[in-house]
Amino acid sequence: MRPAPIHRLVSRTTAYAAAVALAMGAAPAARAQSVTITDLKDRKVTLARPARRLLIDDGRYLVALSLLHKDPVAILSAWPRDVNRIGERTFQKYRAAFPRIDSVAQIPSSAGSFSLEKVIAVRPDVAVFTLGLGPSDEQVKQMEAAGIKVLFIDFFSHPLEHLDRSLTVLGQATGRSAEATRFLEFRRAHMQVIARALAAKRVAAPRVFVEAHAGLNDDCCNSPGKGNVGDYIDFVGGHNIGADALSTTYGKLNLEFVIGQNPFVYIATGGPHLEKAGGLVLGSGYTAERARASLARVAARPGIASLSAVRAARVHGIAHQLLNSPLDILAVESFARWIHPELFATLDPGATLAEINTRFLAVPLDGPQWIDLR
Repeated sequence: MRPAPIHRLVSRTTAYAAAVALAMGAAPAARAQSVTITDLKDRKVTLARPARRLLIDDGRYLVALSLLHKDPVAILSAWPRDVNRIGERTFQKYRAAFPRIDSVAQIPSSAGSFSLEKVIAVRPDVAVFTLGLGPSDEQVKQMEAAGIKVLFIDFFSHPLEHLDRSLTVLGQATGRSAEATRFLEFRRAHMQVIARALAAKRVAAPRVFVEAHAGLNDDCCNSPGKGNVGDYIDFVGGHNIGADALSTTYGKLNLEFVIGQNPFVYIATGGPHLEKAGGLVLGSGYTAERARASLARVAARPGIASLSAVRAARVHGIAHQLLNSPLDILAVESFARWIHPELFATLDPGATLAEINTRFLAVPLDGPQWIDLR
């Protein structure tokens, strides 16, 4: 574990957010003024006014918008309706709160094939896409020629480096810069607690195996590689074994490799999308007992059950919907407690979630979002 890079990361994001807050200001009148936004491709995009018809290519951006807007659906002109990314029960809560969501146009998600024709047909004034996916440079030019402003953000590839900027872009684009700054200050304060504790006490980095979408199929093992969830594991003082075998952000590990690495901690990700497959389920609509039972089932699979982490019950589950989202602070605090329990025994992600629900989210998050085998 190298504390210095963590401090530099926190310092960079703190300085960036402060500069944005100073440049944008918090006065409501600023929302009516034009704004020039630098997106995650370092493109400068000028909006004459905040977006009134916003297109997003990832359903998780709806949750991000709900941190900024009391009615995040009111400004949507199109979304992928990729309910699996937020969970069916969570979607139903948004639907109950904002019935208009049923009439919002559907476009392909960032996980599918980009459709220039469908985007132009929807006629958004601003379209937000996932960095590294979606339209080509030529397609961006065609959208701009049609009067559509295009922005790129990233909650996936390098979340620790890009999340602050990405939520800031969403805030600027929708006239909610002050709200974005307030949430990012909250998130940053919680991240700094972890960074400072690790800087104050040098600790070894135990090997961690994160199995993404645990129990989705019989093949082993979906895992983060370099970047993505691996960035969180590094941040909290662990060593993501997936990064030793995968050069991409996400891929598949051989079970023999996992066993040979003998990870100290096993963390499974899951959610409602794994219910039919018999995988790890947790989140809205589930009880802690059911979530723990599904985690026990996943951990008892051949090969996984032989891991020393499993035999010692260092087994944990996290809702995949918390990842690639500004709500990632809940996952980060959970990871820190699981990987260095002696150092982070006082961290309380439950209290963090309660504060997020009270102060920020338009639709509160409920149900077990993380679970321990014991």
